[in-house]
Amino acid sequence: MIVLGVILLVIGFITSIHILWSIGIALVVIGAILAVLGGTGRRIGGRAHWY
Repeated sequence: MIVLGVILLVIGFITSIHILWSIGIALVVIGAILAVLGGTGRRIGGRAHWY
């Protein structure tokens, strides 16, 4: 999710499409939060692991 967000950020910056920029920022933030919570051993959505 973080990688997809970074890709959308780059594409949005190069093409000046603001919606891609906004979606990219949201994906990076959500992905980082999920990565931190998953790294601390917390269950996310009732699952111990995301596959």
